[in-house]
Amino acid sequence: MKREITPEAVPSFFDARIAVRRIGGNSHPLRDFYHRMMTASWPFTIAFVFAMYLLGNLVFACVYLALGDAITHARPHSFEDAFFFSVQTMATIGYGGMTPNGTVANLVVTVEAISGIIAAALTTGLVFAKFSRPTSRVIFSHHALFGFVDGKRVFTFRVANERSNRIMEASMKVVFTKNETTQEGGTLRRMYELPLQRSTSAVFALSWVVFHTIDESSPLANVTNESMDKDEAAIIVSMTGIDETLAQPVHARKAYDAKTVAFKAAFVDIFRVDDGERVMDLSKLHTYVVDDDVG
Repeated sequence: MKREITPEAVPSFFDARIAVRRIGGNSHPLRDFYHRMMTASWPFTIAFVFAMYLLGNLVFACVYLALGDAITHARPHSFEDAFFFSVQTMATIGYGGMTPNGTVANLVVTVEAISGIIAAALTTGLVFAKFSRPTSRVIFSHHALFGFVDGKRVFTFRVANERSNRIMEASMKVVFTKNETTQEGGTLRRMYELPLQRSTSAVFALSWVVFHTIDESSPLANVTNESMDKDEAAIIVSMTGIDETLAQPVHARKAYDAKTVAFKAAFVDIFRVDDGERVMDLSKLHTYVVDDDVG
């Protein structure tokens, strides 16, 4: 009996950053700070920049208040005036309505102005680096399938290029990883690279169905859904290539575990012809048919 299935995206433990708490290392809050900011989401980055900007101005406003009569034309003991004077100083706006009063106040203004210039330069570099970083718009099928093609048992998944440009010299690598018990009784995480029927594509523009033939020598020969779950097994997919528009390397990855594989299944076709025009329907990228009578 054949059943058509359009699965929803299922979060995979292996798709996310591995949630393991690291201890015993030489950690520091500022270690790899730039890398952490580069990998952070845009909402977090923007919120962090705003928070640091407000915090800096709050600190300098408190310093001006502590100095007493440090700002001319400011209301006495007015935190509001001190704060907005700090904003004008840090941004080097210089409206002229309020000015520093005295040598100490001018030294504080000097420190704040330099701090503002450095902060603006660092923020500009970070935002530009995040904005200009090349990314791929490659979509992987939600599920990978065990099925049959040309009478041979295969493991397969599907990818599509969501953009209208091309990825040149695309290369696909697939690794099967699972826990194994050694002869001494220990546990090791073994990795097996799966040979593919076609591992490269000179021009990846539309879609790509990737096949691994399962024979007696394949690491997937005796794999079942239950064994994958027991061994905490995963099939990790990595694709690299060169973005034709940016002429820079791009990459994409996906991992399939026991929750995101299906057996005795085959993908439905995502191409059709409408009024003489060939159409790729990405909404069907994840749809597959299960045939319980096969195999």
